[in-house]
Amino acid sequence: MTRLAEAARPAPQPAPAPRRRRKSPQGSRWTPYFFIAPAAVYLLVFQGIPLLQEMRLSFTETSLLAPNKNVWVGFDNFTELFAESEFNRTLLTTFIYVVACVFFSITVGMGAALLLNANFRGRGIARSLIMIPWAAPSVAVALVTTWMLNAQYGIINRALGSVGLGIPDGAWLDSQAYAMPAILATTIWALFPFTSVVLLAALQSVPEEVKEAAIMDGAGKLWVFRVVIWPTIKPTVAVLMVLMTIWSIRRFELIWLMTQGGPVKATNTLVIDLYSRAFQQNDIGKAAAVGMVGIVISLLIVGVYAYVARRAEQEAA
Repeated sequence: MTRLAEAARPAPQPAPAPRRRRKSPQGSRWTPYFFIAPAAVYLLVFQGIPLLQEMRLSFTETSLLAPNKNVWVGFDNFTELFAESEFNRTLLTTFIYVVACVFFSITVGMGAALLLNANFRGRGIARSLIMIPWAAPSVAVALVTTWMLNAQYGIINRALGSVGLGIPDGAWLDSQAYAMPAILATTIWALFPFTSVVLLAALQSVPEEVKEAAIMDGAGKLWVFRVVIWPTIKPTVAVLMVLMTIWSIRRFELIWLMTQGGPVKATNTLVIDLYSRAFQQNDIGKAAAVGMVGIVISLLIVGVYAYVARRAEQEAA
C-alpha cells in the first residue's frame, strides 16, 4: 500500500527558474545624463567660468595693463555707464540696428521663401545659389562691401551716380547719415538666406490639401497666407526672431571692419563699445560692465520669448 500511495502521489515539480529582469529599451535612468554631460561640461568650462569672471570684473576697476591689480568698486561702473550720454546713444544705436536686422532679414527671407516654394524651372539651382551670401565669410563680405562703397573707385557709387542717385562725395561709410544704412544693407544681404531656408522648410510643412480647400472656397492668396500658412509657420518665425536678435546684439567683425563704430560713433553698438573700452582705452572693468548689460538684455529677450511661447501654447490647448 505504501508503494501504491507513493506511486499515486504526484511527482514534485521543479522550482521555477528565477525570472531575469528585462532591460528597458531606453537603458539606464542615467543614460540621458551620460549624453548631456559632455555638453554641460563644455558650457561650464568655456562659458560658465568666463561669465563668472566677467561678472566679477564688472564690479572692479581693472586696467588691461595690470589685470591682476583690481579695486572693488561695486556698482560704480554701471552707474557711470548709464550716466554717460555716449553710452545711452550706444544703446539706442544697438536697438535700431537689432530691430532693423530682425525685421528686414525675416521680411526679405519670407519673400524669398515664398518665391522658392513655388513651382518653376530651375528651382533647385535657385535654392542652392541663395545660400551663397550666408556661406560667405563675414570678414570677406565686410572687406568686399567696403571696396564697393569706396568714394573714389567703388562700383556702387558709380552705378548710383550714373542714374543721378549718388550721395555727396560718395562717402557712405564716412557719413553719419549713410554709414548705418550701408551696414544694415550688408548685414541683411548676409542674413536673409538663412531665414529664407528655414522659412522654406516651414512652408513645406503646410498641408497642401488645406491650402487647396481654402482656394476652392474662394480665398485669395493673401487670405490663404493669413489663415492657413501663418498659423503653421508662426512658431518658426518666433524662433528666428530670437536667434536674429541675439546674433545682431553679438555682431562684431562686420561692423568693426567697415566703420569701427564710426563716424563719430554713429555705428557704435554694445559689442564695438566693449572692444573699444577693453583694448583701446584699457579699461577692462567698464568693458565687463558693458558686456553684462548686453547679457542682461539677451536674457530679457529670451524670457519674453519663453513667456509669449507659453501663452501661445496655452491658448492653442
